[in-house]
Amino acid sequence: MSRAEIGGEAVEPVETGAADAGKADAGKTDGGKAAGVDGAASPSGVGAAGVSGAVDTVDTVDTVGAVVGVLWTLGLFRSELLVTLRRWRTIALLGVLAAVPVLIGISVRIETGGDGGGAGGGGGGEAGPAFVSQITNNGLFLVFAALAATLPMFLPMAVGVVAGDAVAGESAAGTLRYLLVAPAGRTRLLLAKFATAVVFCLLATLVVAVSALVVGAVLFPLGDVTTISGTRISFGEGLVRAGAVALVVALSLAGVAALGIFVSTLTGSGIAAMATTVGLVITVQILALITQLDAIHPYLFPNYWLSFSDLLRDPVHWSEIQKNLGLQALYAAVFGSAAWARFTTKDISA
Repeated sequence: MSRAEIGGEAVEPVETGAADAGKADAGKTDGGKAAGVDGAASPSGVGAAGVSGAVDTVDTVDTVGAVVGVLWTLGLFRSELLVTLRRWRTIALLGVLAAVPVLIGISVRIETGGDGGGAGGGGGGEAGPAFVSQITNNGLFLVFAALAATLPMFLPMAVGVVAGDAVAGESAAGTLRYLLVAPAGRTRLLLAKFATAVVFCLLATLVVAVSALVVGAVLFPLGDVTTISGTRISFGEGLVRAGAVALVVALSLAGVAALGIFVSTLTGSGIAAMATTVGLVITVQILALITQLDAIHPYLFPNYWLSFSDLLRDPVHWSEIQKNLGLQALYAAVFGSAAWARFTTKDISA
């Protein structure tokens, strides 16, 4: 073998090694390019993460803002409720309502001598079942009799006074402007006023019911309840139905509360708003008694007030109760919307 051949064979591995080295360098270069591409792509990944973090931050801020808004609204409602309940006028109204069952119970006790000589049936009429005739047999009926006696006039007038003074009273006292300076907003303030009026409806009804229950338990016997249908239910079930009656009566006053709030946004005088609301309640009551106006009676808010007596039937008749609650919801929606439209565009100067 010649030197040349030896040299040729010796050179080939060298060239092959060089080629491999070139490939390795090319691989490094490709790797460098890939790394460069990845490096170039990494800022986009960081940017996407930043956008995602910003979106999460915005969502968190919105959530915190919503929670703060709800807490502020609840605090405003609590403040309005406490202010309303601490007024001497409100306390006096609740005292008068609590005295009505006492007067009814004492009158029945004196008239009958508590001998249980009342009628056992419970007929019906325009003014609802004759609950008074059942009181001497069962003191629980004093609850129903007291609610039936106060619902047409005493309860609506009390609610009208409180609701009518809600906005106009603040304006007359010069405190309405300062309430709106706080970050409450007119809508939240109006909702707090209406919610306070509805709570007063419930509280006033419960005052009448609890007072009647206590007086009935003191002056008359308690026991099984004879329903309007003639069946007998236990005292416990009768007590539950009495609570349901009180709730229905309270909800029956929601229309009056909305009407009072609306009237209260129309004037800056609390006395004028209260007088107007009570006057409207009395006017509607008179219209409900005129037989020639039967066509409009189903649309008057007092028309189904005494439907609560259907809760004392066995089984319970729900049709009139549903009509009553639906009518009150309609009045609350109409006059509530009118109050909102008026209050949010009203120029508050006091």
